Amino acid sequence: MMQLPKFLSKGDPIHILAPAKRVDAASVHLAADVLETAGYRVSISKHCLGEHHYFSGSIEERLSDLQEAINNQEIRAIICARGGYGCVQLVDRLDWTAFQKQPKWIIGFSDVTVLHSRIQSMGISSIHGTMPLNFKDHTQAARETLIQAISGQLHTITATASKNNQTGSASGLVMGGNLTIIASLIGTNDQPHFQDSLLFVEEVGEPLYSVDRMFYSLKKAGILKNIKGLIVGGMTSMKDSEIPYGKTLEEIITRHTADLNIPVAFNIPAGHIDDNQAILLGTKATLEVTEVSTALTFHT
Repeated sequence: MMQLPKFLSKGDPIHILAPAKRVDAASVHLAADVLETAGYRVSISKHCLGEHHYFSGSIEERLSDLQEAINNQEIRAIICARGGYGCVQLVDRLDWTAFQKQPKWIIGFSDVTVLHSRIQSMGISSIHGTMPLNFKDHTQAARETLIQAISGQLHTITATASKNNQTGSASGLVMGGNLTIIASLIGTNDQPHFQDSLLFVEEVGEPLYSVDRMFYSLKKAGILKNIKGLIVGGMTSMKDSEIPYGKTLEEIITRHTADLNIPVAFNIPAGHIDDNQAILLGTKATLEVTEVSTALTFHT
């Protein structure tokens, strides 16, 4: 059973930090304004707006920001300013003792899946959702479902049917995040326990053959045969090879799931898309896939 961090009330503090790639100040300040308008108190980490080559700061600076936020008992939620690359440099150097004693919501997507995976392996829930870099361009639903998620207003995400959906209904803990990160963590100390879960995946900019390879990794690691449902979010700007691969993305995934007898839903509005609605990872949900629509409903 996963542990839910306490949901937030108006006036609770939210902390913005950048554990990976550097981020522009305008995006961070816009997100702070949006969150403050929603009723929360917002702070920004010391090195959030820094620049250290590709990153917002050196490993030590980013580590310090994240460790201080984890240890600060007043902070109720940490929202990562953006993804990129960098969280894996920090995850094994963090002291998670205070977090396990007093969990708080950690929010983000893309590279932040590294942190989500560690948190899920500790039996604690987190939120896959929009980040300050994207507040300007993401939909109102992306921002609203994030506020709903942190405040305990559990919601339902709906999607229109895809011809490659596999119909059915299943309940379980929603696990996962970015497909590349999930595949990269197979066999490591940050591979969560996917048994009886609803696996959520999303991706951006990968070649089609790479998706096939990553799904073979999921299969060979025994993950696919143990899940109760598959939730496929935004698979954005996927690329074909110079010599065409010969199958669409949905056909590739279907080849790996056709014999699993589980519901499979494509086009869920979450991931590297403007309508990046919040997914409560490590939270129980029901996935219902029919011929005409899909609904993913979160429960406590």
